[in-house]
Amino acid sequence: MKTYKTFTALCLSALLLAGHSLPARAAINLMPQDVSAAPAIPLSSLQSMHWQPLDTARPQVTTLTAGHSPLNVAGITGPVAAYSLPATLGELTITLSSEVQQNQVFAPNVLILDENLRPAAWFPSRWFSYQQPGVMAADRLEGVMKLTPVPGQQKIYLLVFTTETDLAQTTTLVDPAKAYAKGTGHAVPDIPDPVARHTTSGTVKIKLSTRSDSSILVGPLFGSSGPAPVTVGNSQPAAASRAPTAAPVAKTQPIVQDTEGYFNDAIRQASVQGNIDKALRLLDEAERLGSTSARQTFISSVKGKG
Repeated sequence: MKTYKTFTALCLSALLLAGHSLPARAAINLMPQDVSAAPAIPLSSLQSMHWQPLDTARPQVTTLTAGHSPLNVAGITGPVAAYSLPATLGELTITLSSEVQQNQVFAPNVLILDENLRPAAWFPSRWFSYQQPGVMAADRLEGVMKLTPVPGQQKIYLLVFTTETDLAQTTTLVDPAKAYAKGTGHAVPDIPDPVARHTTSGTVKIKLSTRSDSSILVGPLFGSSGPAPVTVGNSQPAAASRAPTAAPVAKTQPIVQDTEGYFNDAIRQASVQGNIDKALRLLDEAERLGSTSARQTFISSVKGKG
């Protein structure tokens, strides 16, 4: 039976009214693992896309223009940005921002896919709230996504796009004079705030870092059967050759009861704290030492039954 990791990184609350300007701080209540409302993209379309690698060395800036190839899928409008992320670094924190330029802004939606290009999490545009300009940043829509790739994967994927619904909305900015007056303690002038319309073009900036408090898990647990991984490079099979007979593998000795109890307690505690990466490391170590109950303890803990 397939078991999938399901956790929620963060829950916010409020209501987004379609057709109205987005509030300065979008308060929302989302379950990123619920991908039922995300656009359904054919696997063949995903496999044919060029996925740009991301790394932790520097932020990635992408300018989306009419020259970018669109993804002809219902629910997606205009050009898209496609990235591949390393799945071997443990927990990932992804900060995505879309800069306001000349009172226009690209309202991002993000679909996270596992190594087999199966949808794992969806962050619609209301996840990305308006942020006022700072010393090193302009007006922008910005959101943080926290992910934990399941061990055994090499890559996961991130697709950025906008929708027709987003294009019908606007984002209310804060007038610079108001921001200055508020920051300096002066009376805030009674002037209207500028409004940015949503467009299919814009500048998207993505910063990738590793953290220890991620909680959305991407990919199937424990090698469950499913579609074959995406083939990268030469897919021709190697010539068949007779493999030498492997030496018999020594049977793992059972773990002592006290040690098994220690690992089970540590796995439960790490899961309760949301530190799934640590829980997985403890599981791997426990099974290496011969534990027969650590895996079930982990599964029960991540389901909230541990």
